[in-house]
Amino acid sequence: MVFYFTSNASPPETYTIYMGLDKFENEDLIKWGFPEDIWFHVDKLSSAHVYLRLPKGKNIEAIPQDVLIDCAQLVKANSIQGNKMNNITVVYTPWSNLKKTADMDIGQIGFHSDKAVKTVKVEKRRNEIINRLNKTKKELFPDFREEREERDRQDREEAKKHMREQKNREKEEEKRRKEEAALRDYSTLLTEDKMRSNRECISDEDDFM
Repeated sequence: MVFYFTSNASPPETYTIYMGLDKFENEDLIKWGFPEDIWFHVDKLSSAHVYLRLPKGKNIEAIPQDVLIDCAQLVKANSIQGNKMNNITVVYTPWSNLKKTADMDIGQIGFHSDKAVKTVKVEKRRNEIINRLNKTKKELFPDFREEREERDRQDREEAKKHMREQKNREKEEEKRRKEEAALRDYSTLLTEDKMRSNRECISDEDDFM
């Protein structure tokens, strides 16, 4: 089971936030996340793995501040220890930076690069935010692998479409260059120094008058 929330903290855009029910769900989320997903966790404490799904083409730097606060508050609220504490730190990083090795426990992760990990301070729990998010809460049973494979299929189709459009643009550009070259050649033939009158074209042999 996966819990989905909707953040409307930065209108007019809305953002999907989601988290797994337990460490086994977290394992699937780690494996089949999307490139635009951002992972959140309470630093040095046990907590839910919370993901923010950004629009395609957006990266971690594009997260609106109010949406970032929503994610941090949701992580805190879903940490047994962190929910009882003030002044905690939440870490977040792109899904692609999550590192999973065979010797790690279920649900455990590391990072490919510590430099790609950001932090946000959470002074205290804000119930107005948690209550707003909980009103949007949905419990679903998605097939993570199928969703990721469908997304990858769409990406391949978009890439093929882009290549076709690029080739068509190149063909049109080549056609335009050839047409311009032909016009230049024709204009050169019509210059005054290369034009001859009918009188100039009559040979002496034809002059019988």
